[in-house]
Amino acid sequence: MRSVLIVEDVAETRRWLGGIVHRAFPEAQLVEASTLRMAQGLLRESFDLALIDLGLPDGSGLDVLRALRNQQSGALCVVTTAMGDDASIVAALSSGADGYLLKEQPAEVLSRQLLQLAIGVPALSPAVARRIMEHFRLTGPAAPPDTGLTQRETEVLGLIGRGMRNVEVAAELGLAETTVAGYIKAIYRKLGISSRAEASWHATRMGLGARPHGDD
Repeated sequence: MRSVLIVEDVAETRRWLGGIVHRAFPEAQLVEASTLRMAQGLLRESFDLALIDLGLPDGSGLDVLRALRNQQSGALCVVTTAMGDDASIVAALSSGADGYLLKEQPAEVLSRQLLQLAIGVPALSPAVARRIMEHFRLTGPAAPPDTGLTQRETEVLGLIGRGMRNVEVAAELGLAETTVAGYIKAIYRKLGISSRAEASWHATRMGLGARPHGDD
């Protein structure tokens, strides 16, 4: 990660998050914003990773997340917050967040989760993962074997669920990376999702942990 945006209104917390980022990515250049307006003004720059607080003094960090998603599709966006309620988590993931980390975790744990994010593993606090799984079990759309996905799309979803990046999925299935990207776009559309974290949960619910096989 070469360039990292930290959106956080509390100066002490910004410094703390900066230390976490440097522990995971020592060469990263940090850019900081304390308000929604300041963050939006920085989005002309290119970022590899953004850590975004939800509660900003002049608005919601979700607006930063959505704008970054629209302008820089390659940037990884992780919510870093103290808000662990279902509504906040689902709203962030629905807006395209690649992770959701609670500030209550130790710094070394957060750094490790950011490192995992860099290799395709969703950055989720354990408590958040449990709440999301429970939310989907109780209120989320069912994911029966017949989801409308083709067999190849199901294979791709299973590999995403194992934390593989597009290039690794392409190598595993003997496909072009652009073809894999097309399958992922179709999967997102059919499942009504917008992030790899959500894709991973659907893969888990569908029992796609085993090595895939077969053709279209």
